[in-house]
Amino acid sequence: MNHSDLLQVAKEFGDPVYVYDANKISSQFNRLTNAFSGVPKLRLNYAVKALSNISILRLMQSMGSGLDTVSLQEVRLGLMAGFAPEDIIFTPNGVSLEEIEEASALGVQINIDNLSILEQFGSRHPKVPVCIRINPHVMAGGNTKISVGHIDSKFGISIHQIPHLLRIVELTKMNINGIHMHTGSDILDIEVFLYASEILFETAKHFPDLEFIDFGSGFKVPYKAGDIQTNIEELGEKLGKRFNDFCDEYGRDLTLAFEPGKFLVSEAGYFLAKVNVVKQTTSTVFASVDSGFNHLIRPMLYGATHEIINISNPEGKERFYSVVGYICETDTFANNKRINEISEGDILCFRNAGAYCFTMASNYNSRFRPPEVLWYNGKAILIRERETFEDLTRNQRDVKDLFQPKKQKAEAK
Repeated sequence: MNHSDLLQVAKEFGDPVYVYDANKISSQFNRLTNAFSGVPKLRLNYAVKALSNISILRLMQSMGSGLDTVSLQEVRLGLMAGFAPEDIIFTPNGVSLEEIEEASALGVQINIDNLSILEQFGSRHPKVPVCIRINPHVMAGGNTKISVGHIDSKFGISIHQIPHLLRIVELTKMNINGIHMHTGSDILDIEVFLYASEILFETAKHFPDLEFIDFGSGFKVPYKAGDIQTNIEELGEKLGKRFNDFCDEYGRDLTLAFEPGKFLVSEAGYFLAKVNVVKQTTSTVFASVDSGFNHLIRPMLYGATHEIINISNPEGKERFYSVVGYICETDTFANNKRINEISEGDILCFRNAGAYCFTMASNYNSRFRPPEVLWYNGKAILIRERETFEDLTRNQRDVKDLFQPKKQKAEAK
C-alpha cells in the first residue's frame, strides 16, 4: 500500500484505524510455502492470536491454511470462519481439563503441554488423537516475554520428563499422533532452531504412530529498512532436507507443520493515528496522537520498535519527535525519533501493526477500540466497526436502585 491509499482509508473511515494489506499476507504465505516446497507434506496453521478478525481467518482458509488456536473461543471463531475441525489444532496452556474436553468434542486436534492433563485426558479418552508439546530447553526469541522454550518456561513437557511421559502413554494406551515445540518469537539464529529440531526428532522416535511434527514458528520479520530477519529460504533448505531424511528413517512421510502468526500478518498491518498536539518543552518535541497503549501496547509492553511515518508530509524535513499517546499515564511510542516534520492534524502511520496490535487492544480509560479495514484488490473493505459508547456499556448492569443520592448537607447558620 502507498501513502495515498492509507490517507484514503483514514479519510473514509476516520482515525485511529487499523489497515491490513491482503496481498502482503498472501505473499508471506506463499514465501513460506515455497521455502519448504521440497517437503511432500507441509501444513501451515495460522496462529489466530496474532490477528483474529474473522475476515482474516477466511483469507487464510482461501490460501489453504489451517489454524493454530490457544483458546476455545479461537476454536469457535475458526469453525465460524468455515475451517473444518481437522484443520484446527488447539494448543492451550494451563487450561482446565473441561476446556480441553470441550474442544475435543468439537473435533479439533488436541495438543497437550503438561503431564497432569495428559494423564487425565488419556485415561478418559484413550482413542482421541493427541499431540504432545515438548519443551526442548532451548532459549530462542527476541525478548524474555516471548521466549517460551527455555528451561524455566511454563510451556511444554520437559525433555527430561520423557520417561514419565512414556509411562503415561503406555498405561493409558492413548493415541499420540503428533509432536510439537515452540521455542519463542523473533528467532534469528537458524542453527539454534535446527538444534531444537534435532531434539524433537529424537523424541519422535518414541512414538510409532505419528502423523505430523509441528515445529512452531516465531520467525523474525523486519521492523525497519535493512532490519535483520529470519532467513526463511535457508531454513527451508536445511530443515526441509533434514525432515525428509528423518521421514526416511521413520519409515513413512509425515506432515511438517508450522504455526506462523506474526510472519504472515505483521508487515501487512498499518495503524493510522492523527496528531492532536505538537508540544515543545525545554528539551523535547512531543507529537501527541489520538491513540495510546490501549490500541498499540507492544512498544510499552515489549519495548518493540514500530517504524513511524508521517504520511501527510512524507517529503518534509526530518526533525526529532517523541511520539506519545493520550492515556493518563506514560505511553510513549517512540523517543526522539527522526520523522518528517509534523503539524497538528497530520496522519502518522505505525508499520508492522498486523500482529498483536488489535488483538491486545483494550478499553482502558473507557476509550473505544478502532475499526479494522482490509485492503483487497485496491479497495478498502471495513471488517470491524468502530466501537461506540453502547459497546462499552452493553454487558454492564446498572445497580442504581441500590444507591440513593446523598442528601444535601444543611448549611451552617
